Amino acid sequence: MSRISQYLNNLKRQGRKALIPYITSGDPDTQTTIGVMHALVAQGADIIELGFPFSDPSSDGPVIQRAVERALAGKMTLRKTLDIVRQFREKNQTTPVVLMGYLNPIEFMGYEIFCNKAIEAGVDGVLIVDMPPEESHNLHQVLKKTALDNIFLIAPTTTPERTKTICEQSSGYIYYVSLKGVTGAAHLDIDSVASKLAKLRENTELPIGVGFGIRDAASAKRIAEFADAVVVGSALVQRVGELRAGVIHSDEQLVQTCALIGEIREALDSIRQVK
Repeated sequence: MSRISQYLNNLKRQGRKALIPYITSGDPDTQTTIGVMHALVAQGADIIELGFPFSDPSSDGPVIQRAVERALAGKMTLRKTLDIVRQFREKNQTTPVVLMGYLNPIEFMGYEIFCNKAIEAGVDGVLIVDMPPEESHNLHQVLKKTALDNIFLIAPTTTPERTKTICEQSSGYIYYVSLKGVTGAAHLDIDSVASKLAKLRENTELPIGVGFGIRDAASAKRIAEFADAVVVGSALVQRVGELRAGVIHSDEQLVQTCALIGEIREALDSIRQVK
């Protein structure tokens, strides 16, 4: 059983919901990213999604696009992102880390090399935004061999047939995209998400995390009433983006930057129900 599965199973036994923040690797710089990761854990994060920057994002809204541009300007790469995870693991051996991004950098590195280096660094899973399940066989086999969880997105427009295919290939958790649009959009339809997740559970026993459009404690709490996890991206990335590159930030300052995660953690724990 992977570290992700163990962690999520433990939360389920405790009746707690998982909180999964997303940040962009290298925004604003390497050391700040590592510090922010530790600050997120201090504020109650359960799993960290670490986005590795790519020059041509397709599903990211303007906030994350700007973060990616800042990271690329600072020469951040996939290899350097793996180094960040490795340094994070020097102090934290328990919090699962998922690399989230686009296929091109992984394709360029090579599946075998990437997966082996990811395992060595302490990565637990990958979420490749533009890797359709119909074309993922080769990568999926390498991920399975190296025991990295393969996490897929499911959208409101995903057909029932394709949903079944995705669920069969997924491990760790399912990432349900709560709306038709890019990250950071504001038109979150809670009732529609609840209905879609009920259908989705007919195809999988994996935990389901919901992301896109979750901006604060109130929206996170409403989603968590029927989801197993909430994913917070743009609202957090906006705050991290206010930190200056090349500056040594205190632990206190970084924790304050991540205060939104603490607020959401408190909201999620307020609906705790031990089963």
